[in-house]
Amino acid sequence: MLGFLAVVWGASFLLIAIGLDAFTPGMVAWLRLIIAVVVLSALPAVRRSIDRRDWPAIAVVSIAGNAGPALLFAYAEQTIESSLAGMLNAAVPLATASIAFMLGMRSLRRVHVIGLGVGFTGVVMLSLPSSTGSGSEATGVLLVLLAVAGYALTGNVLVPLQQKYGALPVIYRAQAMGVLVVAPFGLTDLGDNSFALGPFVAVVALGGVGTGIARSVQATIAGRMGAPRASIIGYLVPIVAMVLGVVFRDEVLELLELAGFAVVLVSAFLVSRAVRSRQN
Repeated sequence: MLGFLAVVWGASFLLIAIGLDAFTPGMVAWLRLIIAVVVLSALPAVRRSIDRRDWPAIAVVSIAGNAGPALLFAYAEQTIESSLAGMLNAAVPLATASIAFMLGMRSLRRVHVIGLGVGFTGVVMLSLPSSTGSGSEATGVLLVLLAVAGYALTGNVLVPLQQKYGALPVIYRAQAMGVLVVAPFGLTDLGDNSFALGPFVAVVALGGVGTGIARSVQATIAGRMGAPRASIIGYLVPIVAMVLGVVFRDEVLELLELAGFAVVLVSAFLVSRAVRSRQN
């Protein structure tokens, strides 16, 4: 499952960039959620009922883990390269562990403090080349980091929901709600969109596989392993995104970005390893 997610989500940053060649960011985000809902609606398991008291948590998963990142990544990749957006996702395990500590789901020890401090340094190194460039590039980095925070929050909220209902009913409802949330952005500047087969196919793959199926798989992993351990996918996704961006979009990586990426990976590994050791 982790290998599947690494390939699919690593490719998603390239697919977003291709989709933006013809569609506005709001339309890319809206279409990917619509397609995801259509794909998941064909599966009988999504029809399992969910208690009314759990709908606020579903809303968090919808906004912080689906609608929000779909919009944020699309807008961010207007100004930063897909490989950088992917590499910044290396901070997801770090952010997930941080939120677990803040929510009291894990006790904070010295090794965690050290790991989080190292991780923060790595994120600064990774972001610095773009942050010191144009204002639009700095904004793109900020948008990706907001999406990372949303993923981290969702990872912790998703675990009890998946354990109670299974992945499909939760993800289906979260993405259906996300379609409504993103609709105003998709309909804005509607005339600025143009149809092209390549970008359309990219968005279809992004929605059906990368959003509908992959998010369901990730929810299953989170329910089985817990949020911090499930977030180790963040070690692999950036590598795939980096390679695809360089190969297919001729993107150029700064040495400081690569160094920062390595530091974030080491930090995330230390923090999540410490959590695993404590759980074992």
